[in-house]
Amino acid sequence: MSTVQHLIDGQLVSSGERTADVFNPATGQATRQVQLASRATVQQAIDSAAAAYPAWRNTPPAKRAQVMFRFKQLLEQNEAQIAQLISEEHGKTLEDAAGELKRGIENVEYACAAPEILKGEYTRNVGPNIDAWSDFQPLGVVAGITPFNFPAMVPLWMYPLAIVCGNAFILKPSERDPSSTLFIAQLLLEAGLPKGILNVVHGDKEAVDALIEAPQVKALSFVGSTPIAEYIYAEGTKRGKRVQALGGAKNHAVLMPDADLDNAVSALMGAAYGSCGERCMAISVAVCVGDQVADALIAKLEPQIKALKIGAGTSCGLDMGPLVTAAARDKVVGYIEEGVAAGARLVVDGRGLQVAGHEQGYFLGGTLFDQVSAEMSIYKEEIFGPVLCVVRVQSLEQAMQLINDHEYGNGTCIFTRDGEAARLFCDEIEVGMVGVNVPLPVPVAYHSFGGWKRSLFGDLHAYGPDGVRFYTRRKAITQRWPQRKSHEASQFAFPSL
Repeated sequence: MSTVQHLIDGQLVSSGERTADVFNPATGQATRQVQLASRATVQQAIDSAAAAYPAWRNTPPAKRAQVMFRFKQLLEQNEAQIAQLISEEHGKTLEDAAGELKRGIENVEYACAAPEILKGEYTRNVGPNIDAWSDFQPLGVVAGITPFNFPAMVPLWMYPLAIVCGNAFILKPSERDPSSTLFIAQLLLEAGLPKGILNVVHGDKEAVDALIEAPQVKALSFVGSTPIAEYIYAEGTKRGKRVQALGGAKNHAVLMPDADLDNAVSALMGAAYGSCGERCMAISVAVCVGDQVADALIAKLEPQIKALKIGAGTSCGLDMGPLVTAAARDKVVGYIEEGVAAGARLVVDGRGLQVAGHEQGYFLGGTLFDQVSAEMSIYKEEIFGPVLCVVRVQSLEQAMQLINDHEYGNGTCIFTRDGEAARLFCDEIEVGMVGVNVPLPVPVAYHSFGGWKRSLFGDLHAYGPDGVRFYTRRKAITQRWPQRKSHEASQFAFPSL
C-alpha cells in the first residue's frame, strides 16, 4: 500500500509519523495511507516558506504569471489522471471530477493576470509637488485548509492567487482524498515555481492548530463546516491573523407558479443529487409557492430520482457515485430516519441501495421528502447528502422570510418568468450568492465566492477581486520633492490642501 507524503521545500518528505487510511468509497477498501503531520513537520514547512518568500516577493509579477501560464497548461494535459485520482478517493463521477478541475483552472487563468490585478493607484500633484500612490504588497507566509468534497477546485481557489500576489503558501488538504491535491501541487513545481513557495502538509487537528498558532503564518483561508470555520476564525483572529473561513449551507430553490417546471426539474436534479449532494452549493430545499406547484414538482421528480444511474464513480455514464466515507453515509441515513420520525412524507427512499460488484461501497440512493417544516432537523441542518426536501408556502414573501430566517446564507435561486419577482428576490434575500433560473450560482473566477450569515466568517470572499485584497495589504505612499532654492516655514496646523 502506497503512502501519501508531505511536500516540503520542493521535495516529498516522509516523516514516519502517524498515518490514516485513504479509502476507495466505491469498494470500502483502503487503497493508500496518508501521513499526518506533527507540529514539527508543520513548522518545517513554515520555515521553508519563510526562507523562500523574500526572493519570490521581489520577483516581478509578470514572471510569477508566466509560472501560472505553464501550470494551466500542465493541468489541462493531465486532466484525465487528476479526475481518476479524485474519483478513486472521493467517489464522484469522472465527469464531475473533470468539471471540478475545469472550474479550478479558471482561477489559475485569473491568476495569470497578475500584472493587471496587482496594479496600484497613482495620483500626481495631490498637493504642490506632492504625488500619492497605493501599492498592494504580499502578506508573507499564508495558509489554506481545504475540504474533501473538492480536492482540486478549492485549493485552486486559494494558492494560485496567493502565490501570484507574492506570498508563500502552506496547504493542508483533507486527509480523506489527498492524492489529487498533492499531484496538482507537484505540477506547479514542474511549471517552475521555486521550492518552498508552495508546501503541502497532510494532517488532522494537530496540523490545523499548528498553522493557527504559528506567528509566521499571517493569514488563513478555510472551507468546511460552520463549527470548524467559526473555530478557525476565532482562534486565528485573536492571534492577529487575517482569516476567511467559509462554512456550511442550506441552499433553497424557490419555485414560482409561473416557473418553467421542466427546466426547473432538470436543474434541481443536478443541483440536489450531483456529487451525491456533497457540495456546499447543493440545493437541498425546494420551496414551492402553492400546493399545485409542489404536487407537479414531486410528480416530475419522483420517477427521475428513481432512475438515477448510481455506481462506482470511475465507471462512465453515471449520475452519482458513493458518499466519501461510511460515516458520511451513515450520517445521511440518520437524517432520513429523523425526517420520517418527525412526520415528513418520504416520497423516495434512497436507503439500502446495493451496487452489484461494489456491495461494500458507501452508496445511498437519491431521497425526496415532502411536507417538510422549518422545525425539522432535515430542514434546519446541513445534511451533505443526496436528500431534497420540499417545503410548501403560499407566497413569495413567505418563501423569502423562510430563507432569511435560516442561520445559513450561502446560496439560493428562484425559478420564475416574472422579472419583478426576480428583482425583488435578488434585492431582498439575505444570501451571498443568488441565481435566477440558475440552480448553482457559483461565481466565475473574476468575481468572488462567499455567503452571508453563518456561512462565512470574515470580511472578504474567496478568489476573484476579494481574493487579491485578502492576500495583499495596501500601502499608501505620499511623496514630495521640494523645488530647488525654496524654503517654507514650519507648519504646525494639521496639513491640508
